[in-house]
Amino acid sequence: MNYRVTLQYDGTDFHGWQIQEGRRTVQGELTRVLTLLEGEPVVVHGAGRTDAGVHAEAQVASFRLTKRVITPVKLRGALNGNLAWDVRAIAVEEAPEDFHARFSARGKTYVYRVFNEPFISPFWRRYALHEARSIDLERLRRASRALLGEHDWTAFSAAESDARSRVRAVTAVNVAARWCVRGHGRLIEIEITAEGFLRYMARSIVGTLLEIARGEREVESIALALRTGDRRLAGATAPAHGLTLVRVHY
Repeated sequence: MNYRVTLQYDGTDFHGWQIQEGRRTVQGELTRVLTLLEGEPVVVHGAGRTDAGVHAEAQVASFRLTKRVITPVKLRGALNGNLAWDVRAIAVEEAPEDFHARFSARGKTYVYRVFNEPFISPFWRRYALHEARSIDLERLRRASRALLGEHDWTAFSAAESDARSRVRAVTAVNVAARWCVRGHGRLIEIEITAEGFLRYMARSIVGTLLEIARGEREVESIALALRTGDRRLAGATAPAHGLTLVRVHY
């Protein structure tokens, strides 16, 4: 039976999604528990490889169970009963035989959160970048419009990326600011949707946007960086803990 699971996790104590020898990863934990339940090795496919420290509100994974076919509700309970507190299966469902978490995906949406106050709320310390300096939302929104469309993202990705092509289409960028009642402060959210992301792409985009919003870089630098592929024209990569995968599109 082919299953699809939607996961939430706090990425703080994980070395990312992908299995790594000797390191705790989300894929590794899910594989461990499913192998325990199945009684033999289970291969888990994820929709995307979130980096160390990046969170997920709706990561998607797929896998097959053969020996022990149980209802989705019972499987969700079995998973959560054996996983640590910082990762949870929020939905499990039977999937079509040809469903694959990665190859069936048509796009992803990430949100980067910035707590824009002189202090950092303890409720946001693990999930948002603390920025005490002034952020110009209008400059931030103007700069974000240059990201839309299909571009070569060489200037905004890791040099060691093994992707065959660095061309990706960004379909939506939304910038919002709101008063966070729980944190008693201003929370800025930068939401980016694309057909796919290169390694560090989302965080590099955000780092560049924030430098522009602080007046440290010109709005036009984004278009020039995209055109030339020159990494020096992009900003510093934003820290991982502010980034969350919020949706996988199928």
